[in-house]
Amino acid sequence: MEQAVKPQAPSAEKFSIDVEAIRARARKNLDEGAVTQDYGADRGIVLKMLNEALATELVCVLRYKRHYFMARGIHADPVAAEFAEHATQEQQHADQIAQRIVQLGGEPDFSPDGMQERSHSQYIEGSTLESMIKENLVAERIAIDSYRAMVRYLGDKDPTTRRMLEEILAVEEEHADDMSDLLARG
Repeated sequence: MEQAVKPQAPSAEKFSIDVEAIRARARKNLDEGAVTQDYGADRGIVLKMLNEALATELVCVLRYKRHYFMARGIHADPVAAEFAEHATQEQQHADQIAQRIVQLGGEPDFSPDGMQERSHSQYIEGSTLESMIKENLVAERIAIDSYRAMVRYLGDKDPTTRRMLEEILAVEEEHADDMSDLLARG
């Protein structure tokens, strides 16, 4: 004869914080700023990753700015406006990333020397409006895959950086969608 199996009620885990221990740890290593003992990521890897993201954003700013100024043709005005808007947003991303690098005790690398090598995307000028749109779409797709990889790496090890990157990722997806729409209107 089969017995009915009763579902068990979820265990009521108690939540507690050792406030005294947290207070004691907070007084140690004050030179670490916002990075506490519980920071779970390898800070060196995260700083390298963020400096690569910074270079990527800066290359994107430069490419979008060039495309804004070089856009020509009967349909150029709305496309140029889109390029300008994206350049501004990419600069905001670069600023956010640089600020986070400093919070983690690093130094943002704004040096033009080696920026192309640090950047995941490329600086390709494009000679026509269509080729400019395509190059920006390619760059956005590269950024999307790069940010997704960074988010996966960070997981729960650095939720603040992960959330920042997720927000940037959402904007990069919007940018890719915008470029795709522009191509479809062709």
